[in-house]
Amino acid sequence: MTTKILLGTMALCAASALAQQYPDQPQQYPPPPQGQQYPQQGQYPQAQYPPQGQYPQQQGQYPAQGQYPPQGQYPPQQGQYPPPQGQYPPQQNYGPPPMIAPQQLDQVVGPLALYPDGLLAQVLTASTFGYQIPDAANWANNHSYLHGDQLAGAIREDQLPWDPSVISLLPFPSVLAYLAQTMQWTQQLGQAVLAQRNDVMDAVQRLRAQSYQYGYLRSNQYENVIDEPGAIQIMPIDAGLYYVPAYDPRIVFFPPRAGFFVGGGIHFGFGISIGAAFAPWGWGGVGFGWRDHTILVDHRAWGRTWSNQRAYVHPYATPYRSVGPRMEQHQFHELERHGSDHDRH
Repeated sequence: MTTKILLGTMALCAASALAQQYPDQPQQYPPPPQGQQYPQQGQYPQAQYPPQGQYPQQQGQYPAQGQYPPQGQYPPQQGQYPPPQGQYPPQQNYGPPPMIAPQQLDQVVGPLALYPDGLLAQVLTASTFGYQIPDAANWANNHSYLHGDQLAGAIREDQLPWDPSVISLLPFPSVLAYLAQTMQWTQQLGQAVLAQRNDVMDAVQRLRAQSYQYGYLRSNQYENVIDEPGAIQIMPIDAGLYYVPAYDPRIVFFPPRAGFFVGGGIHFGFGISIGAAFAPWGWGGVGFGWRDHTILVDHRAWGRTWSNQRAYVHPYATPYRSVGPRMEQHQFHELERHGSDHDRH
């Protein structure tokens, strides 16, 4: 009986400490992108930093409450992204959402704040079309064996009906899977981008500055980190070749514990080539004007807001036109798919 009382007291203390750390945050960070795993609840008491050599976590160390998908089930297979009730329609018929405080915005943008600028700009704009994300994630997952010009050709052949900002993420199936698997968070992100874009961009810069200060965010063979007054930019080393960073936001934005190797806090997967074939979806010139809080897509300021979201059409230099409902026209043999998967490994 004494042991049970002691264990119960310890659990209450741990819950109290966590509540003090994020007093205004009703939910924790969303599940990690593909290739990244968060530690078990309670594994890192209070400081939440892993001992040296224990990051990233190994298979089977997802939290036990079902918050994160088990290893081997991410990204989901075809048909596993059914939109919840209402199919996530645009919020255009409703008033603006409540303003999100800076501390909570840090939680919202934390999983993406260290993405390279071009990819981050596409994710932020695509999040405002959250109701299109599940279908796009299914398509990307089913065509993940296509790359480069073949992928661009399949997009055109299938006449995909989504906004170009959503289509721009099809070369990144793991990113779309992340957005689709955490739709409540994606909707919250999109609403914040529409209603308080300046605050969202300030939160990204605030977190980047913290990660840079603690030594996690640095230039490497994958990306160039440019620290300038008022803005930290993250640019690909090779223009058009993007690496998606995998990291735990509960680690890389906080002081490292003694002995922790900060160079192991951020990992990178396969490089994804974005060439001229993807120009119709804004990849010709994408990034930010950080000082004036501008999102740039195809060298043009992206001006969609909460009030004009129904009417706004972004002026792409090479507009993408879907001429009809989606139809699967291209043919690929199963042998070709297996061969492509084999080549990647």
